[in-house]
Amino acid sequence: MSKNKKILYFICTGNSCRSQMAEGFGKYYGKDDFEVYSGGVEAHGLNPKAIQVMKEIGIDISNQTSDLLDENILFKADYVITLCGNARDKCPALPPSIKSLHWDLEDPARATGTEEEVLNKFREIRDIIKENVKNLIEDIKKHSH
Repeated sequence: MSKNKKILYFICTGNSCRSQMAEGFGKYYGKDDFEVYSGGVEAHGLNPKAIQVMKEIGIDISNQTSDLLDENILFKADYVITLCGNARDKCPALPPSIKSLHWDLEDPARATGTEEEVLNKFREIRDIIKENVKNLIEDIKKHSH
């Protein structure tokens, strides 16, 4: 891990949808200035619909892995972003040096309805995550110079 790069760590329950999409956007918008990781309280494997809706906008997350929360990354991170209440509740207490953010996002994997309705829920969450990650990275860059 390089010292001068800021580390972003996205955490949700299963590390299958939300945090995976966030990791994809973090890498996309953060380019080489950031190290981006994601983890889950549990590891549910990558959700194929998350892969699909990211691919629709040209970001390939199919090679990312579904990982359990890693305390080695957690305590080295500059920013820890929890994407659901469950992750926030189960995340260990962090030292004050780590900025923690909480984005309470609905789990698209729980969406019901037709295939199209479920995909639309994934797209809706994807677009919220995209805006959030983009704003976060712009904000960090603004304050680090």
